[in-house]
Amino acid sequence: MRKRNTVSPETLGGSLVPKRRKPIPHSFVLEAISTLSPYTRPMFGCLAIYVKDKIVLILRDKPKNTADNGVGLATTQEHHRSLRREFPNMRSIQVFGKPVTDWQVLPADAPDFESAALRACELVMAGDARIGKIPGARTSKFRSKADGRSPKRLRRRKEP
Repeated sequence: MRKRNTVSPETLGGSLVPKRRKPIPHSFVLEAISTLSPYTRPMFGCLAIYVKDKIVLILRDKPKNTADNGVGLATTQEHHRSLRREFPNMRSIQVFGKPVTDWQVLPADAPDFESAALRACELVMAGDARIGKIPGARTSKFRSKADGRSPKRLRRRKEP
């Protein structure tokens, strides 16, 4: 059995020191959708926001590599055109290194950032199908383990 790493109160000078939490970036977004009872989870140094079983938004405010700071929208490429009409400054997240990604960002340095982020919250509140993904669900046309079948089973065996 593996021994856990524990710290005794004596090691800390007789008191427990709570871990300091990072402030929530762009917290007004969480306030705007609070009636949906969202919950959050850390994701790649950002804060992912979930409503029921869907991830809907990601909040990012990092001091380095600031290009993708802002509010990320969980969407798919089929919705980019219609969302861009509502959010002219929306673009693909750059950190993935691809020209087009499913994840889109409302950049924090855009002049309309706060109003765009609040509009995205309105869409989430209205249950707009263009925003939100069930984690682990595949959107590709190829079968995968998410279909309940392994890709290896789909291959036919060669006759001897």
